[in-house]
Amino acid sequence: MKFKKILLCISLLTVTLVAKSQQQPLYKDGGKNIDERINDLVHRLTLEEKIGLLGYQSKAVPRLGIPAYNWWNEALHGVARAGEATVFPQAIGMAASFDDDLLYQVAATISTEARAKFNIAVAKGDHLQYMGLTFWSPNINIFRDPRWGRGQETYGEDPYLTGRMGSAFVKGMQGDDPLHLKTSACAKHFAVHSGPEAGRGAFNSVIDEKDLRETYLPAFHQLVNSGVESVMGAYNRVNGEPSNISNTLLGILRNEWGFKGHLVTDCGALDDIWQNHKVLKSRVEVAAAAIKAGVNLDCSTLLQSEVIEAVKQNLLTEKEIDNSLKKLLATQFKLGFYDDNLNSAYASYNADSVRSAYHIELARKMAAESMVLLKNDNNVLPINKDKVKNIFVTGPNAFNADVLLGNYRGISPEMVTFTEGITKAAGPGISVIYEIGSDLIDSTRFGGIANANASDVTFVFIGLSPMMEGEDGDAFLSNNGADRANLGFPAVNIALLKKIRASTKKPIVAVVTAGSDIDIAQINQYADAILLAWYPGEQGGNALADIAFGRISPSGHLPVTFYNKLQDLPKYSDYNMKGRTYRYFTGPVQYPFGYGLSYTTFNYKWASKPQKSYKKGQHLSFNVDVENTGTMDADEVLQTYISFPDKTRMPIKELKQFKRVKVEKGASHQVAIDISVDDLAKWDLATQKWILYKGDYKVYVGSSSADVKLSSIFKVL
Repeated sequence: MKFKKILLCISLLTVTLVAKSQQQPLYKDGGKNIDERINDLVHRLTLEEKIGLLGYQSKAVPRLGIPAYNWWNEALHGVARAGEATVFPQAIGMAASFDDDLLYQVAATISTEARAKFNIAVAKGDHLQYMGLTFWSPNINIFRDPRWGRGQETYGEDPYLTGRMGSAFVKGMQGDDPLHLKTSACAKHFAVHSGPEAGRGAFNSVIDEKDLRETYLPAFHQLVNSGVESVMGAYNRVNGEPSNISNTLLGILRNEWGFKGHLVTDCGALDDIWQNHKVLKSRVEVAAAAIKAGVNLDCSTLLQSEVIEAVKQNLLTEKEIDNSLKKLLATQFKLGFYDDNLNSAYASYNADSVRSAYHIELARKMAAESMVLLKNDNNVLPINKDKVKNIFVTGPNAFNADVLLGNYRGISPEMVTFTEGITKAAGPGISVIYEIGSDLIDSTRFGGIANANASDVTFVFIGLSPMMEGEDGDAFLSNNGADRANLGFPAVNIALLKKIRASTKKPIVAVVTAGSDIDIAQINQYADAILLAWYPGEQGGNALADIAFGRISPSGHLPVTFYNKLQDLPKYSDYNMKGRTYRYFTGPVQYPFGYGLSYTTFNYKWASKPQKSYKKGQHLSFNVDVENTGTMDADEVLQTYISFPDKTRMPIKELKQFKRVKVEKGASHQVAIDISVDDLAKWDLATQKWILYKGDYKVYVGSSSADVKLSSIFKVL
């Protein structure tokens, strides 16, 4: 009897499991292999339904319980265009921190807010643009020319810095849950893209493979190695090939690097192929070419409208469409779109996960680390609150929230302008007077100038704004199609500063907002101290005050070279690297890559020097003692550069390692540096491969690309 009962129980359990399996299709079974689940879902879809999923406005399939989904979301420095979110400094400012650990925390915070906002939207049955989990960030293009308006979105001009910062961002966005992606990140714009903004949909970037491999591709390669889920193609052609269907670029991406994620086009880029590049004759031909090249997602409607016709004309097979769709669906499965929400580590994220106290403090910390002190005559900064009674705050950017934001931004309900930050930090015992001083146009009429002489110190907030530099169509006050026509300040900025300087001999601090190189020489003689604030995010005012009043020491370093004049550079349309960036520019500059002052001083000493020689496969390792010889605790960014044997087209020097360290006054901190010798290989045009050249190399250690505190020669055998 007992045996019969056991058999009955087993029979009932089997019936239950069979019934459950019949109720739940395989693609919704989180316990199954992801490839099995994808294949099951694709098998259930009709051809028309498959095609409907290939556009960024992915169509619903109600019979299978698949809702509509909008793939287009932005998170460059915070969840963008989706209402309340923590707004961090613009990307170029975060690059100036040289702090990839902090950037990882920032990205992890952004993805937490993204999950929370997604959960809230889905709970209401909403599937809105900018409220999803697939983010088209970061922008890791090389900022090769300061004219590019979108350069503010990047991590600067150096491939190594860009790769380090970009990888940290991707890892923070995508999370470390072994079962699910937290969000999906995207490396854009693949790969040789940095202006001009005007005409970008028809432009042809012409370069050789050495510059391609050594400058434009390394950061993308590093992000692929870091597991980035998506890559976005660029608008332009590269050596005649439209980026989104380039056999050269996509062959490197898929075949050499083994990229397994999905490829998305930039928005409208497929129409550019036939309308502007005129490489193909029709939308149908473009649709077929895109699928065959490996495009998985279209940021337009071209694939959704034309792929069916391409199949009818025998330009595409359904199997090719399946292969394309599977990579796209894989991202959704990794995000948990077809799983029971109870299995998600992120299901509990809600409104209290957006702009928490920790997030706000993180924005403040990153903003402070991003700001670069360019000048500080007679130690005007920091301001001693015990000795200052009156502060004058002026300039068109002093109370302007727009200059905190940069482009591709979110919105915070508690933006802290520079005036508000200074006022709060000064406290009720110090008089702070604010006057806008001038507008952005009139160079003859000014207000409140007399306050400068009546105050102990004047802060003048000038520079650029996202209206003057940015993306085509957004920077509507640019006179050069959203790009920069020159490196200068608005004329009214200089006129205001001159007027103030003429009215007082008391200290003037100029705080500059910008997303790129700007001609500091135009204002240098009128200001005692100059601080570059970039576009510092919602906590910009508090961060500025933290530095101004000495709560912390400035520690930002320039991620781009500040040139003397544009005439020193090649034409904007020239993508060759000769004569560009600190790696190849041989002339004098205003400020070198990596430059940034501190309130304290540092001394470097060898703790252990590099060896005299190395071979392939070994590591260049050494230790440096960094001593704080000043009077204030501060962070130092130790930078390590390498110069190469005397071969054709070698860079002058190249950043190969950096470390940010906190050193208390009077103390010393030992920094360990490790560089793979294999990473010193260069692309050889003759053999079309990477070669580690034998000969003499030199390692430089300092606080900028032009600062040499320590150096040592070594050989590669």
